Amino acid sequence: MGELPDDIFTEPEDVDPNTLANLGPLTRLAGIWEGAKGVDIAPKADGPERRAFIERVEMQPIDPQANGPQLFYGLRYSIHIVASDEPGTFHDQVGYWLWEPATGLVIQTLAIPRGQVALAGGRAKPDGAGLVVEARRGSTEFGIASQAFLEQAFRTDSYTLDITFHDDGTWSYVSDTLLVVRGQGEPFLHRDRNTLTKVGEPTPNLKARLEAGG
Repeated sequence: MGELPDDIFTEPEDVDPNTLANLGPLTRLAGIWEGAKGVDIAPKADGPERRAFIERVEMQPIDPQANGPQLFYGLRYSIHIVASDEPGTFHDQVGYWLWEPATGLVIQTLAIPRGQVALAGGRAKPDGAGLVVEARRGSTEFGIASQAFLEQAFRTDSYTLDITFHDDGTWSYVSDTLLVVRGQGEPFLHRDRNTLTKVGEPTPNLKARLEAGG
C-alpha cells in the first residue's frame, strides 16, 4: 500500500451501508452460482490426472469493514465441488472477496479444510472484463501458509486466479497453483477451470437491511 496517513485510528464517516451498491469490480460476483463443466488437472504418482467436476459458489455481501481510515466492501463466499464421477466432496473452500474503493485493491482470502490458507491480491482488468489476484509463498503481504505435510509433500509456491466476465452474465475462471511435489523433478502446474451461471440473487447485507427497515 501507499504511505500511511498520520491518523491510523479514525474510521471514515458517512459510509454507505449498502454493500451491493459499492462492490466495484466485485459486483458481477454477488449471488449464487453453479457450473457443471469444471476441469481439474492434478498431480498423481503416474502422471497428471484430468477430472471433471460440478461446482456451486455462494457469494453474499458483508457489512462495510474498516481498518481505521481504510475501508473495504466485500463478499463472504463458499465453494463446494463434487467430482462428476463419484459422490462426496472433491473440494471445499471458504473466504472473502474485498474491494478497497480508495485504491482499487482487490483481495481474496481463502481457506481449505486440508490445512491451507492464502491471501491473494490484485486489481480489476483495465477493460473491466475481469479480475486477477495472486499470492506467493513467503510473501508477508499476499502469501500462502500450509500445514507440514502439504509443505513437505505438495508445496504451493504460487497461486493465481484469473476471472473473466462474459456478456451473457456468466463468469469463468482459471485457477493456477504451482506445486513442488516431492519426488518429481519439475514443478507441477495444477489448474482448475469452470464457467459459472447465476442460479440465485444475493441477500442484502445486514446493515443495509436494518437501514431499510427490513
